[in-house]
Amino acid sequence: MRLIGVILLLALALALAAAPASAACDGRLVSEHILGDPVCAPSDPKRIVTLDPWLSLGMLDELGAPIIGVPILGIQDKALRDKMEKAEVADLGHPMEPSLESVIALQPDLIIGYAYLHQGVRDKLSEVAPTLLLEQMDWKDQFMMLADIANRADVARAMMDAFERRAASIRKRVPDDLEVSVVRVAPFGFQVYLDGPAAYAPYRVLSEAGVRRTDYETTTDATMLKRPDWEELLELDGDVLLYVIASGIDPSPDNELAASTIENPIWRLLPAVANGRAHRIDRATWMGFHGMTSAHRVLDDVERHILAGE
Repeated sequence: MRLIGVILLLALALALAAAPASAACDGRLVSEHILGDPVCAPSDPKRIVTLDPWLSLGMLDELGAPIIGVPILGIQDKALRDKMEKAEVADLGHPMEPSLESVIALQPDLIIGYAYLHQGVRDKLSEVAPTLLLEQMDWKDQFMMLADIANRADVARAMMDAFERRAASIRKRVPDDLEVSVVRVAPFGFQVYLDGPAAYAPYRVLSEAGVRRTDYETTTDATMLKRPDWEELLELDGDVLLYVIASGIDPSPDNELAASTIENPIWRLLPAVANGRAHRIDRATWMGFHGMTSAHRVLDDVERHILAGE
């Protein structure tokens, strides 16, 4: 009985210790999927700065959230970049090293970034406004989390329901015996993003649409990618090959890189290439995935390049 009493007292003490933080927040207390302690965010933010010009930016834009600043340089999708520039959203410089002076001048009421990119400036940012540095998570979880933070949960649920209905419809049409390979071509070599528990967002969408990858491209652990050399590239023996050319942030060298790649004799040995079922896909969608718009573009590619040939 004495032990039970001690446990109850400890539980009460912990509850009382945590209560002031919660009670002092007159907005929304965010505690999951972020770096560090819980953060008190405004219940309906009006001036959001996102240091992430990819997923967070795209999602916040789709949800109609009030974005006032972002590192323009990192935006891969031209239409989204043009939209931000037309709206005169402030440019924060490089996404890896955003300008703190510019952030301060904007007087945001909420700052959103990524834990692995911006943890070094978290303390300084927190002095400016509530700062949420997001940890790695499934893209759908991030979409719903940002919707809740931006007070757009109803809008997000409707968008998610529409996506899931479309993915389910496509899944019924994908042949069970079809295998698909996907590769990124870069100046430093190849990257194969794997189908598995930690899959990068577009590949998670592929899986949800019922697309099966080859054994080489599938894992059961948290490995995200492989870096095959030319010889190992022959493991990409899927019936269909989707390839994305991405030289880096600047897309201008992409076409030259594409030409040198597809002219290589080893590339021509890939089964899908030999059978005329290799398709170049959009870098903005597959390397700069930025939300529900990108998810639907992945489904477009499934219908265009995978189902059309069946």
